Amino acid sequence: MAPESARTTGSSTGRSVEPPRRQRSDAQRNVVALVEAAKTVFAGSGVDAPAKEITDLAGVGVGTLYRHFPRRSDLIVAVLQHEIDECIEAGEVLGTTLSPWEALMGWIERFTDFVGTKRGLASALHSGDPAYGDLPQHLLDRLEPALQTLLARAVDGGCARDDVTAREVLTTIALICQPVRSEQPSFNQRMTEVFLDGLRSDTIRAGAGLTGRPPDHAAKSG
Repeated sequence: MAPESARTTGSSTGRSVEPPRRQRSDAQRNVVALVEAAKTVFAGSGVDAPAKEITDLAGVGVGTLYRHFPRRSDLIVAVLQHEIDECIEAGEVLGTTLSPWEALMGWIERFTDFVGTKRGLASALHSGDPAYGDLPQHLLDRLEPALQTLLARAVDGGCARDDVTAREVLTTIALICQPVRSEQPSFNQRMTEVFLDGLRSDTIRAGAGLTGRPPDHAAKSG
């Protein structure tokens, strides 16, 4: 039977294995806190916000930020990857809890918030920085299946038109959400709503009209 000291320390040197485990746990919590804080700060102050604004919100020091994310592009990529994962998870939840049209609109609204609330993101992604690489394409490749499932369900339910693909929707929303010089964010929001209204099937549009209630409710009330 191993000596008590060997069992508690995990090595013949007498060093405890607990501190490394605690350090890894602390490091992981710091990464999560930094990504969540950066997500919030990017939405309010843009992707070029001061590092201290992010670390203050995360409750860590600037040194911790640069230890985990040496370059700003590293942090931006981490935030985008995190939000992509959240969008995919949201698709699964919405698809099982809401009607076809409501689920589709709810997911697209979340995606719109994702790409439309980070000032400077479009410029960063197209800056030529190799750190971003194929990130825009990766974003589309990962999110397309999630949206396709919801779109197909809405089409089968007679709510959405069947001549628009999920990738076309993602690309269009991303373009509409880009800042327009001399226009307020409300302009992008209004144009997004116009586009989404155009996703309604001809049958629903004819029955509900352009200013009618969402297709599912209109169909239920008929």
